[in-house]
Amino acid sequence: MSQQLLFLFQHNPTYTCVEFKKIKRMKKINQIGPIPTYTLCIINGPNQIAYYPLVQLVDNFVWQNQINVAIGELARELIDLQVGNMPTTVEEMIGLYEIKNNQRQVLSLSISNYTYHFQAAHGMTYIKSLTFDMKEEKICSLADLFKPDSNYVEVISKLVKEQIEERDIPLLGEFTQIQPNQDFYIADKTLVIYFQLYEISPYVVGFPMFPISVFDLESIINENGPLARMAVNN
Repeated sequence: MSQQLLFLFQHNPTYTCVEFKKIKRMKKINQIGPIPTYTLCIINGPNQIAYYPLVQLVDNFVWQNQINVAIGELARELIDLQVGNMPTTVEEMIGLYEIKNNQRQVLSLSISNYTYHFQAAHGMTYIKSLTFDMKEEKICSLADLFKPDSNYVEVISKLVKEQIEERDIPLLGEFTQIQPNQDFYIADKTLVIYFQLYEISPYVVGFPMFPISVFDLESIINENGPLARMAVNN
């Protein structure tokens, strides 16, 4: 079903129960393929709206609810991060999302939030991501993608360093290594490691993103995890 449904709500913690009743009546589909997604949004005030996805599963509403709660909470966290205890008024806020991967029982997505405060030099954007192993029914951390006790931080850091040099990316300081829980998403046969604005580079650089082929990580990836599934050539 390709139709996109848009549900508007404002600070309504019960929206999942209400809207799931509608979704339960939808035609069931083969869950091995792409997971159906729909769009919701949070209206936080005038000129403040944040869109994010909702998923529909077949006969697994417990896991469906866990996914949707995690996504909704992340969207709300970004709003709270932008508003926080800032002394100035929010002039504009727009939250968007992108489905980065929706195949081979791996769902990976990113949620962004741009906010401009009154008289600020410029707006600020944050991007955070979630990756779901639909086969194992778990939310994946970066460590989950690799073998236990693997040196994934060292391996990935080396590859990131190489790209920084090759692409001549200006830095705010010397890059040493990624964090064990570094931001990431999966896009087809690529693991994308990324950093927030100002995290390692000046604002003008934007979000430093480092795509890494799964084939460069084959020796350390979890054989039962999402990256192993993405690495299969079929």
